[in-house]
Amino acid sequence: MSVIFSTMSRLFFVLMLVASVYMLFRGHNEPGGGFIGGLFAALAFALLALADSVKAARRALMIHPSVLIGAGLFLAFLSGLPGLLSDGSFLTHWWAEIGSVHVGTATAFDIGVFMVVIGGVLSLVFRFYEGVEQ
Repeated sequence: MSVIFSTMSRLFFVLMLVASVYMLFRGHNEPGGGFIGGLFAALAFALLALADSVKAARRALMIHPSVLIGAGLFLAFLSGLPGLLSDGSFLTHWWAEIGSVHVGTATAFDIGVFMVVIGGVLSLVFRFYEGVEQ
């Protein structure tokens, strides 16, 4: 691979991860959220895998994509329980206002979706790239 591509991919990797976190937390009142943030983050890891190798991208991820999928599903499920316990409606979210920031169980749901999207996309991308590398 190209030295320039490999070097620039590390810079873009960090910028794309920052953009993904921004999109994740922006999504309550404006466009964005867990899905688009997860796509941004998965794209960052896919770029790293393309520039260096799947092995390097897996090292940067530090968690197997399947574990991310399971943890994200569990977190999204847990975010629905408070509404079920309070008024019998699953995924009725609780909200609190801390200063000018709205936080609630919807944030946990978005983070769960974020994790599921990253894990799902990277499972597919890593499998494809591993086939190409051989």
